Amino acid sequence: MRASRLVALLFTLQRRRAATAAELAAELEVSERTIYRDVAALQDAGVPLWAESGRGGGIRLLDGWRTRLDGLTSREAAAILAIGAPQVLADLGMSSALSTAQAKLLATLPPDFREHARVVSERFHLDAPGWFASPQQAGPLTAVAEAVWERRRLRVRYARGAHAVERTLEPLGLVLKAGVWYLVAAIAGEAGAIRTYRVARILAAELDGAYFERPPGFVLAQWWAESAARFAGSLLREKVRLRLGPGGLRALPHVTDADAAVRAVALAGPADAEGWREVTLEVESVDVAAGQLTALGGQVEALDPPTLRAALAAAGAALAARNAH
Repeated sequence: MRASRLVALLFTLQRRRAATAAELAAELEVSERTIYRDVAALQDAGVPLWAESGRGGGIRLLDGWRTRLDGLTSREAAAILAIGAPQVLADLGMSSALSTAQAKLLATLPPDFREHARVVSERFHLDAPGWFASPQQAGPLTAVAEAVWERRRLRVRYARGAHAVERTLEPLGLVLKAGVWYLVAAIAGEAGAIRTYRVARILAAELDGAYFERPPGFVLAQWWAESAARFAGSLLREKVRLRLGPGGLRALPHVTDADAAVRAVALAGPADAEGWREVTLEVESVDVAAGQLTALGGQVEALDPPTLRAALAAAGAALAARNAH
């Protein structure tokens, strides 16, 4: 962590040329004592820094001196400055890395590019969780992230229903989905056994002394996409036949599984004179489908199975009776 902080300090001074210890401490979120220690470390490493006391004084970098570290393009700078999830990075132990990158880009960009990056950061913000859903407490996320970074086995105690199980895992990656952290990990000693664990359900986590090799060809994003598709497909176990009016066809993706609705509409039968079409829709269950399709009101007619038709009729009758007076 200290190496990252020293680089952040160096690039901050390269951008500002001079600043007080208090200003640097506030920008880098450390104490003034830490700033003075880091300045001394940079001086020992040969960086031409000096401190001036009194009014107008501060810590200065020799005019014209620049680090040889590469800068970033304006698009890369804008992307880094636009990141609006500091708590996510803090949970992963990466907040200092972000500070370093931001200081680096501001120090090395030409003035025009620097202004472009600043404007983007002011006008775009990432807020991952959906409305009315707060990010879940991530449990021992920092320890899990450390195991991912270092390729070390992780001993965990995991809540499964009313019980807790213990596992030794080989952490392959972390995924943040709608404000919820998931750990993708192989089970130690079981070849090919890769599972997904909700981090909030990890009751305890301890790094093992053993290191592991990642599976050849494993790509986290690709594995997650395939796993998510399998999971979504496993939920859609039944099929129903419907007739939908023009409004029902448009609204179907908003009340049922969106992908299943798109497939159903794409394969729908020809429209009749009033624009109604027959579709076959994959659903989780008839009961779930009945609750979802009620939202379509008079734009849906259930053809099969009969239980779905009866459920929609009962829901409609109950709604009519409740609102008759």
